Amino acid sequence: MKHSDIVQSLSVVVGNKNVLTKDRKTAYYRSGFRSGFGGALAVVFPETLLEQWQVLQVCVDGGCAIVMQASKTGLTEGSCPSGDDYDRPVVIINIMRIKKLMLLDEGRQVLAFPGSTLHELEQLLRPIGRAPHSVIGSTTIGASIVGGIANNAGGALCKRGSSYTELALYARVDEQGELQLINELGIENLGDSPEEIFRSLEKGAFTADDLLGAEKAASDRGYRDRIRDLGATVPNRYNTDPSRLHGVSGSAGKVAAFAVRVDTYPVPEKKQVFYLGCNDTQRLIDLREHILTRFDELPDMCEYMNRSIFDIAARYGKDVFLSIKHLGTERLPRAYALKSSAEYLLNKVPFLPKFLPDLFLYFVSRLFPQHLPQRLLEYRDEYEHYLILSMSDGAIDEARRYLAEQWGTQEGVGYFECDETEQQAALLHRFAAAGAAIRYQTVHQKTTEEVLALDVALLGSDNSWGDAVPSEVAEHLDLSLNYGHYMCHVFHQDYIFRKGTDLAAMKKQMLEQLDAKGAKYPAEHNVGHMYEADDTLKRFYAELDPTNTFNPGIGKTSKKRRAMIT
Repeated sequence: MKHSDIVQSLSVVVGNKNVLTKDRKTAYYRSGFRSGFGGALAVVFPETLLEQWQVLQVCVDGGCAIVMQASKTGLTEGSCPSGDDYDRPVVIINIMRIKKLMLLDEGRQVLAFPGSTLHELEQLLRPIGRAPHSVIGSTTIGASIVGGIANNAGGALCKRGSSYTELALYARVDEQGELQLINELGIENLGDSPEEIFRSLEKGAFTADDLLGAEKAASDRGYRDRIRDLGATVPNRYNTDPSRLHGVSGSAGKVAAFAVRVDTYPVPEKKQVFYLGCNDTQRLIDLREHILTRFDELPDMCEYMNRSIFDIAARYGKDVFLSIKHLGTERLPRAYALKSSAEYLLNKVPFLPKFLPDLFLYFVSRLFPQHLPQRLLEYRDEYEHYLILSMSDGAIDEARRYLAEQWGTQEGVGYFECDETEQQAALLHRFAAAGAAIRYQTVHQKTTEEVLALDVALLGSDNSWGDAVPSEVAEHLDLSLNYGHYMCHVFHQDYIFRKGTDLAAMKKQMLEQLDAKGAKYPAEHNVGHMYEADDTLKRFYAELDPTNTFNPGIGKTSKKRRAMIT
């Protein structure tokens, strides 16, 4: 098909206003959340499941490469094209207009359409005392439920593991180049044809008796056991875990999801955050081993920070902290989208610094008074390492006993129980840390290279997470930050190098060191176009997408179409 014919056919399906072709209008959708950019023939916005199916059919018939896109919050460039060297026209299908959430089994599960977000699910579940997989982070920036599952997104919650489901409705292109609808949703009597199935789902035309699939997982239900296994030969969660790759789960956009079923979680009746400090990482190593092997209940969350990331987050993440505290999470997804759109437009002006909205927010935040409670600041001065330990219900007393009778009796350590203000501040401060390195580099963009952000899952027995950066790397560094989900042993290592440093060489050296000790990466952000997929992922992608129609090039694989079997 000619390019003009493809665009015309797409317009027939969704209407002219929902097909963008001009560069200035498509540029935002052709770019990643932090980085990444590529070319595309068109960006299409279907509004119904049937329109999504018909758009896919046009693209397959037209021989296009397809990039499925949700809220575009991925951190490794996987939700946009990469460059302009594809061997066929690229069409981006943005599914954020296709929204619907249905509670199943009295809210213990939910059926989600492809454009539904974690934030919307959180709002739906709140009145019935339940919560989605993520409760801050992805929720706050408007990430989609399907996007999290497609990327095995992790999160900070110790009891929940990565986003995962075996119950999904999705489309793939088979070996003969034909578009197939794969129904693994576990709901009977929806119909036989795609049109009948879509119509039944959109009308909610099924009953509780039609729900099957009790034997299939709608979450990572084995995670609580894996996190406690300190002797395991692989980390407890990482993106290439073969046991967490199934259909949409871990697909990285190699299929097109139409609906998924996911588990929800009860909201605890009581919560208590404990703030811990120490100067010797061995104290934290002993604490982790004790909690994972001897506590009856796991923590809800256990977040690690050191003094460096504490300071950087306090200064460069202050606007994020204040925004969540004073605006609330309800307004933030829209605010992030507006900021991203503004950044794209302003970045095109040659004489303006890049990422001007970020610079503006940073300098405005400096005008506000100190936002962190006094006791957190005192611990910052007294200790080098900190844990934010969040417990709930019966586990609160278990933690109190351990901290009073064992942790608190050691020299060089401290802890306190946070009041409501301190609890909120500690968690928001940790969340603000996630973007602090990016903000630091933006402010110092004239003297530093882009952030090298490593998302690493360590073996449960690996106690070297606090080791210093090798000298041959350190000599080029402007800033090194280490923080993460401590019980999970998933760490975010952000490095900012001085201008002129060979980032590719630095990254290669650091990844080789991680390989040598059995670490896995990425742990929870997926490979995107920034990491090379290992053989397990490559095989999984090829099985899902034998003609390389969807998201070609992901994981540094080939962008070329693979031959069909005739």
